[in-house]
This record gives sequence, C-alpha cells and structure tokens, in this order.
Amino acid sequence: MEASAGSVYADITWVAYVGDSVPARHQEIFDIVIGSRDAALAYLQDSYRQGVTVQGWQADEVAREHISQKGYGEYFTHRLGHSISYEVHGEAVNLDGFETHDTRQIIPGIGFSIEPGIYLPEFGVRSEIDAYMSEEGPYASSPVQREVVLIRPG
Repeated sequence: MEASAGSVYADITWVAYVGDSVPARHQEIFDIVIGSRDAALAYLQDSYRQGVTVQGWQADEVAREHISQKGYGEYFTHRLGHSISYEVHGEAVNLDGFETHDTRQIIPGIGFSIEPGIYLPEFGVRSEIDAYMSEEGPYASSPVQREVVLIRPG
C-alpha cells in the first residue's frame, strides 16, 4: 500500500524468536501479553454492545489487571496505547492509566493502538494491534498476531 498525503498512520509490533523453537518461558510471556491485548479489545467490544462509553484509563486497567493476575504487573511499564491519526501518536484519547490517567472517552471516529508488554531483565515481549472505534463498535484494524514468528538461523 502506498502512502499518500492525508493518510492515517498505522503502528504495529510483532514478536519473533531466532532459533529452532520458541522456549517455553518466552511462549508463556507471549501468551500472557496477547491475552492482555485481547482482553482489552474484548472489554471495549463488550462495553460498546452494552452502550457503555469507556475512558482511556479503563481499557488500560483491564489489560494491566490481566498481566498482574499472572504475576507480571511490575513488568508492564508503559501505557496500554495511544491514539493514531494523521500522526502516529495522535491528539485524541490514549489508553493510559499508568502515565497520565486519561479520562477522555473512546468514541466513534477514534483510531488507537493496543500494545501491552512485559519486560523482564532477560527479555521482553510487546504485542501491538491497531484498532478503530467505528459507529458499529471497535475492531482490530491491523493484522492480529497469534503466534511467535520463528526465525531459523542459517
């Protein structure tokens, strides 16, 4: 796809591992991170279906709670996401209860990232999708990674 003037940005992070197979510990952390990402999007979708408008910090809280329940809360050290528009970090609501406690509402017409992460001393994992709040509700507007990309050496 070719960029053109007035295009909206995309922001994406995928996880890969270099080796013959993904170590169990890496897979565990990846699974927790994508579970957190998916929980945040499901929360937004469920809230929309129930007619509940969500503030940015509330989506962050759902993702953060998922990671905390798995014992890794202290290793999620940034906000869940940011708005995306004609700039990669837009001026609208951020999914943030960590840095700024964003009380702005996630309303139709807003694009945003959902990008939880766990950053251990020995390695880190972040999984990011872009999402859009349409008039029909929120949905992932980018590809959604479900498995670690394996890069075999040699």
